[in-house]
Amino acid sequence: MSIFSRRQGTLVPIHEDNAHTKDWLVLLEAATVVGQDRDKLRVALTTQDRKLVKKRRLFRKPEYFLVLDGYDPRIHALYFCPQLYKNEDGSLVPLSGPEIGQLMAQALEGGAIEKSPWYEPADCVPKDPVIKASPGMEFDSLVVDAADPKAGAPAPLRAVAAPGKPKN
Repeated sequence: MSIFSRRQGTLVPIHEDNAHTKDWLVLLEAATVVGQDRDKLRVALTTQDRKLVKKRRLFRKPEYFLVLDGYDPRIHALYFCPQLYKNEDGSLVPLSGPEIGQLMAQALEGGAIEKSPWYEPADCVPKDPVIKASPGMEFDSLVVDAADPKAGAPAPLRAVAAPGKPKN
């Protein structure tokens, strides 16, 4: 391996706190599925494995980047999620990566921006994110009720008061 070798993939800047965790990495795509009956968001990738790049500059904090193949900020949104569990007969069972991704896609579907699935090649990177979070949405205080696998409706959300936070 050479020191001049080029990395494959796109460098996506991430916060330093997410660089060394074993949280699930969930990559969501918006505005890529066309047709009548479609979801606004699609889970493109869920994994716990990641390639990190650490860039250092003189007299500055190091910057961390995630190497992702095919990442496009016009259609992708990147989220980190801890391991989630479901209650089955009184015991906690860990959810798999695709299940976690589907729950996140259902929870964020209301904030996805409706736009055409095509764009001009000369378009620059958008200033607004693909998914806009509403001001009242805090993921540490939401409980997601998993929908029945037969029903195609999104999962209902209900707010739960976080410990130490006043309820609105």
